[in-house]
Amino acid sequence: MKPIPCSLLALLTVSCTHAPPAPAAPPAVTASPGRAEAMAKLSFMRGVWAGPASGTGPDGRPFHVWQTERMGPLLGGDILVVEGRGYRDDDTTGFNAFAVVSYEPRSGQYEIRSYAMGQAGTFPLTPTEGGYVWTIPAGPGRTLRYTAVVKDGIWNEVGDLLMEGKPPVRTFEMTLRRVGDTDWPGAGAVSPRAGR
Repeated sequence: MKPIPCSLLALLTVSCTHAPPAPAAPPAVTASPGRAEAMAKLSFMRGVWAGPASGTGPDGRPFHVWQTERMGPLLGGDILVVEGRGYRDDDTTGFNAFAVVSYEPRSGQYEIRSYAMGQAGTFPLTPTEGGYVWTIPAGPGRTLRYTAVVKDGIWNEVGDLLMEGKPPVRTFEMTLRRVGDTDWPGAGAVSPRAGR
């Protein structure tokens, strides 16, 4: 067997030990003035959450699911994005929702843009001490009010149907435990070198 020349051996060694350069990481995005501070009030929502949820569906039937939520900032912290999934006992998806929470400095108001079960809408959201409240019009003289309290890694949220002249009717309740951090949705952004 002929010996391999040293120069060829050196070339093979270099080419085998040097991986191609990693794609450039996307540059950081800076939050807009006036929004980051306001959105920081909702930072307690970030992460992955899971736990039981139950209530009454639009068809009047009761439901029970294992609810999961994942939440993270986007646009440098200007918005908070949320995905909720409710799993049935057989692990099929019984409920799926997506929302964007934002703040408008000119009005000083928060809002939630929600998509769920073929419905969509933009609704007022009010941060509270360790939680929030948001409402949805539900017909003449009717409002759905969702009230959340997050404390010690537990997120409890209830939904009540408010009707003029009648006591509130509980339509939804979930009690979730924070199970970890998430880099969603910021992770996996397209590299500035993609396709070049």
